[in-house]
Amino acid sequence: MSGLYHPVKIGNVSLKGNLFLAPVAGYSDMAFRSVCVENGACFTYTEMVSAEALVRDNFKTEILMKRAENESAYSVQIFGGDSDIMAQATKIVTEKTHCEVIDINCGCPVPKIVKTGAGSALTRDPDRLYKIAKAVIDAAEGTPVTVKIRSGWDKPSINWKDAAQAAIEAGVNAITIHPRTRAQGYEGHSDWSIMKALVEYIDGNVPVFGSGDLFKPEDAKKMLEETGVDAVMFARGAMGNPFIFKDATSLLINGSYEPVSAKVRIETGFSELERLVKETSEQHACLEMRKRFSAYSKGIQNGAALRAQIVHASTVQDYHNIFNSVIIE
Repeated sequence: MSGLYHPVKIGNVSLKGNLFLAPVAGYSDMAFRSVCVENGACFTYTEMVSAEALVRDNFKTEILMKRAENESAYSVQIFGGDSDIMAQATKIVTEKTHCEVIDINCGCPVPKIVKTGAGSALTRDPDRLYKIAKAVIDAAEGTPVTVKIRSGWDKPSINWKDAAQAAIEAGVNAITIHPRTRAQGYEGHSDWSIMKALVEYIDGNVPVFGSGDLFKPEDAKKMLEETGVDAVMFARGAMGNPFIFKDATSLLINGSYEPVSAKVRIETGFSELERLVKETSEQHACLEMRKRFSAYSKGIQNGAALRAQIVHASTVQDYHNIFNSVIIE
């Protein structure tokens, strides 16, 4: 069983293990990535960063790319539909962050992203995917480049193989697949058989990472066993539960794990809040942590009553008052 947890290489970057935090829009900021690393995430990705905004020197976009203090290795994910802009953005990323890996988003299903020719529009258009990947690789000057793709546009248009082939020909160092179509968004089930087929198709040429429907440690074990992917990426499964990395590591190595107490869950939420205040402002952090504390409080006693108060919290003291009002063990 221990063989399921193993080191991974992405180009010239060596990682100690194969449990990754996926790029999650509006969630995987420095604070969240930091608590995930603390709890065993082997590699992390920023939320997706607009190449257009980077080239226009958007300050807010720069904040998204910053490395957390405890991140020894991380990837900046960028998106865009124009190869020249993506190349310019790549140079900015490498200069300003010195990140270990650059990831190209070829999977986001959100309409405003897709209509610009970015996100899952690239899975649909392998020629453009190739052109963009090649431009980013050339601009990255040695920094490993990876892509994240979907299974296809919709059920009649399953073309992951063409997208993967274009990425390989461009020279990417790894491919992540989320085996849902663009039409599915995040609904229904991801088709892990496609993931397995991609692993067989790539045949060890580059590592393949799996994403989709990983909500508990057992899901990671199952994905690794059934599909043969080199690493798994937790997304929604890590929200309010950064401990999933520690638990999955223990399951893969020892065959079992001990879930953390409700007290530790809430303490970790406060640690994330403190980091977010430091990175941004108390007002922003407290508004942002409403959804995150709601996630941390799932499954604990009095959780529903706590969440009814959490959605109104506006200051750090508000959160302390809410959680001091109940006994959490």
